[in-house]
Amino acid sequence: MELEQGDVVICTVERIQGTTVFVSIEGNGEGYIVLSEIAPGRIRNLRDYVVPKKVIVCKVLRISGDRIELSLRRVTPKEEKEAKEQFKLEKSYKSIMKTVLKEECEKIIDEIKSKRNFFEFLEEAKKDPSKLQKICGTESSKKILEILNSQKKKVSSVKKEIKLRSQNPNGLEDIKKIFEKTKGVEVRYLSSGKYSLKAESDDIKKADNLVKEAIEEIEKLAKSLRINLTK
Repeated sequence: MELEQGDVVICTVERIQGTTVFVSIEGNGEGYIVLSEIAPGRIRNLRDYVVPKKVIVCKVLRISGDRIELSLRRVTPKEEKEAKEQFKLEKSYKSIMKTVLKEECEKIIDEIKSKRNFFEFLEEAKKDPSKLQKICGTESSKKILEILNSQKKKVSSVKKEIKLRSQNPNGLEDIKKIFEKTKGVEVRYLSSGKYSLKAESDDIKKADNLVKEAIEEIEKLAKSLRINLTK
């Protein structure tokens, strides 16, 4: 699968030459990170951030031929968490495929990766096995999916804090009404107009979207009730 600018990728630090860090990109060859893209501010010791064999999460800045420039500092904590969780699951999925496919495993994984994101392909195969069946046969596909579906799914949670303030006489009642109409998230009162929104799912992206959708809905309702919302 070809990389694009803005992609978030798992990398392993290979070597450090001067102030440039060279990494192997999971499934996509080699890339490099210049000093200014390691971390914000002044860097006194490069090895405080990167050392050979360390696994890091980077963002693709530019692609010019076979030269792939990456950034470590532009990756958000959320992007890093998502990428590392997906990487762990992907390793588990590869192990399952190796158990079932034996010596054919690497060839089939390479075939999948040449066209699609490996993790996303297997996630889709859980709902629609036909594409996996075409690649590794009905019997092997059935065994792989049985193991994948029997795995206990890890629940991920996403939290976001907001502030709601109202000068209306019935401001507190209005805020309660807003939260009564908010779906898909758990709401907790923290202190003086501050609230926590929390969503859980076995898919961290889904949990993140639930929180975003809830905030959008709260924003609309707050505006109609002349309540100030601070994110």
